[in-house]
Amino acid sequence: MKTEQLQQEIESLYPALCELRHTLHRHPEAGTQEFETDRIITDCLRQWGIPFQMIADTGILAWITGESDISQTYENALPESVSVSHERPGNVVGLRADIDALPIEEAADHICRSENPGMMHACGHDAHTTIQLGVARLLQLHRSEWSGTVKLFFQPAEETIGGAERMVQEGCMKNPAVDYVAGLHVMPDYHTGEVAMKYGKLNAASDEVLIDVYGKGAHGAYPEKGIDAVLIASQLVLSLQSFVSRSLSPLESAVLSFGMINGGSAPNIICDHVQLHGTLRTTDPQTREQAKYYIRTQAKAIASAYGGEATIRFVSGYDALINDDALVDLAADIAAGLLGKEHVHWKAAPSLGVEDFSFFQEHAKAGVFYHLGCTAPDQAEVYPLHTARFQIDDSCLKTGILLQYTLTRRLLEYQPNAN
Repeated sequence: MKTEQLQQEIESLYPALCELRHTLHRHPEAGTQEFETDRIITDCLRQWGIPFQMIADTGILAWITGESDISQTYENALPESVSVSHERPGNVVGLRADIDALPIEEAADHICRSENPGMMHACGHDAHTTIQLGVARLLQLHRSEWSGTVKLFFQPAEETIGGAERMVQEGCMKNPAVDYVAGLHVMPDYHTGEVAMKYGKLNAASDEVLIDVYGKGAHGAYPEKGIDAVLIASQLVLSLQSFVSRSLSPLESAVLSFGMINGGSAPNIICDHVQLHGTLRTTDPQTREQAKYYIRTQAKAIASAYGGEATIRFVSGYDALINDDALVDLAADIAAGLLGKEHVHWKAAPSLGVEDFSFFQEHAKAGVFYHLGCTAPDQAEVYPLHTARFQIDDSCLKTGILLQYTLTRRLLEYQPNAN
């Protein structure tokens, strides 16, 4: 299909998809609670004849198979039943859209203000979901033109517990195995009609850091009879902040922040137990392990030096999102051809924010993730993600559908040695 025809089809779908985005925006829901969102998505899938299966509680796995691969009619069956011969033509491509919202009270003058008090689509997941549904509609309409299988991941809880990992654990990347995955995120730093790409490291890994410091209680007037856990904890915080500048290469990205300190029962009692709760962000696996080793050894050594003890626990969050360079080239070439090379921007450094699309990438041959401009060119002020005044220029939906559909068609035929 020629680009002009594709753009005309997107224009014809746009009014309905725009209204769909507004409906999703008016009904934001927290992670694992996306029940109305699921109903809206599945109503579309049923109407268009796209089979799907609920997964990871409030997640949805849908699939479309190119007509040249169809050997049987697929009903709403378990994902395991969607299997295709190893001799099939075409790849298996996974597309991801996150569907949850944030606990933010939206600004009163928003064009399609949230009807759920205290909840808002302040990260653009309503746009991601709409773009994915638009791509699904086009893929279904043009099944006769392509071979392979496209899996559509409507992922819950990106903002909270990490729904991507749960979907992977429940088999979304298997039967058939996914070859390539692609995803996007709206970004208000760029105007509609622009995209931002980055080779390699794009988003950080996250780990919670929990340190318990144990001392010995005593009367505040006789500190020599106790071991002050508050003092030890204070030294720990100061010392551990230096690990980035003195224990890691300046070429690596990492940050350690302690946001919670709890301990003590009265101002005149030497505290015997303090809890530190922080977050560690790193951009590659080696740096992640090096940082954990440093935190563990320093905490134990400093506590011991003051006569106390420390126990350290890490709770793994999201893994680092690391793009495949060849797929970045492919996506950038497509964007340059469709939008103009001057509208393709390149990010100089990774973000220390996290993105659980990384779990899908880790279970595919390769993956690519990029940022989609969503601010109207004439908008006077840019409102950041995760804020009450964040808003999306609806026209970015057309750009996102155009790019994701074209990228998907190319990935279905993609051979690494030929690109």
